[in-house]
Amino acid sequence: MNEAMAASWRAVVRPDDEIIVVGDFAHRADPAALRNLFDSLPGRKHLVAGNHDGEATKSLGWESIRDVAYETIESTKCVICHYRWASWPASRKPTTLMLYGHHHGKMPGNQQSADIGVDVMGIAPVRLATIKAYMARLPPRVDPEHGVIENNGVTP
Repeated sequence: MNEAMAASWRAVVRPDDEIIVVGDFAHRADPAALRNLFDSLPGRKHLVAGNHDGEATKSLGWESIRDVAYETIESTKCVICHYRWASWPASRKPTTLMLYGHHHGKMPGNQQSADIGVDVMGIAPVRLATIKAYMARLPPRVDPEHGVIENNGVTP
């Protein structure tokens, strides 16, 4: 994370906001600078660990650290992982979303599964409504076993 990203974070996040970081928080950062950066960012911060989140990142004082987060956000069930999954619990339900990072915008998403990393969504944290509006413009999901999943529930 660079200073422009940190400034964007501070501009949109309030102290009581819940923030879920989808991995790779600050790759190759100096540990002291990393601590200062983390402490300067508002919000209750949760980490879904990525492949570049080493011990220095994991020891920062996150509210939680998980490999996978199963969350209901604004009445939407979300499976959140650093990595994209082809199938996930309740993936046949069109209102259950798979949100991931890792691929830096190079892995095509769909109306039910999308890369929400900074390479795709911009450098500031975004609300689920913004993610859903983005996903609504993507093609429908084709389930490996059951074909196209209709009525995806991601319309803004």
